[in-house]
Amino acid sequence: MIITDTHTHLYSEQFDQDRKLVIQKALDAGVSRFFIPAIDSSYTKSMLTLEKDYPKNVFLMMGLHPTSVKDNYKEELNLVKEWLDKRNFYAVGEIGIDLYWDKTHLKEQQDAFKTQIEWAKEKNLPIVIHCREAFDEIFEVLDEVKDEKLRGIFHCFTGTLEQARRAMSFNMKLGIGGVVTFKNGGIDKFLNEIELKNIVLETDAPYLAPAPFRGKRNESAYIINILDKLVDIYKLTPQEIADITTQNSKDVFRI
Repeated sequence: MIITDTHTHLYSEQFDQDRKLVIQKALDAGVSRFFIPAIDSSYTKSMLTLEKDYPKNVFLMMGLHPTSVKDNYKEELNLVKEWLDKRNFYAVGEIGIDLYWDKTHLKEQQDAFKTQIEWAKEKNLPIVIHCREAFDEIFEVLDEVKDEKLRGIFHCFTGTLEQARRAMSFNMKLGIGGVVTFKNGGIDKFLNEIELKNIVLETDAPYLAPAPFRGKRNESAYIINILDKLVDIYKLTPQEIADITTQNSKDVFRI
């Protein structure tokens, strides 16, 4: 059984003391494909080291995370573009809009989001969208840029059924993670109305650990708990869930 974690920050400082053990634990659980989103230039070296250490399992993205969009965001974007032109990446991400922590850089976030989407299209790459308290703002941008080249993943989807359908209308898969196991998460109530072909699995480790680990550091191995929840929702076997969601990830990342 091949399981794919389409979104995990394995280079995070939270894994500095036991990274090899955490990755081995995931591999032992059947998780053999790890897609690694970027945040900003301060993590690039760590991401490249991770890829060097696990060349058969780690697949890197490149992008500027919306919470890293500050006054110097143009400089950061230039570095993103340099890397995209220099070597192969599997997606532009994670990119998007986050209005939870700070709303003062909304215009800059919108500009960074649009710019990186255009780069993704130029490179024929998918985008991986970060959206926090910004569904309307994200959809507004996607409405502007929608065409046949637009594709990707709506990472850590936590919206409504209506928002899920709208996200999918932009050729996005829904990234389903630990929130689906939360008692008050909400998405488990309607996920069975979404065809499994539109779903990919993710952990967002070290964040958003699924039940029963909620509140603790998340790990890629815990994707098993997310998979088990989808078994309950879709009434399929673990093998079927793993096979379909991994194929979905291959369709998005084209690997």
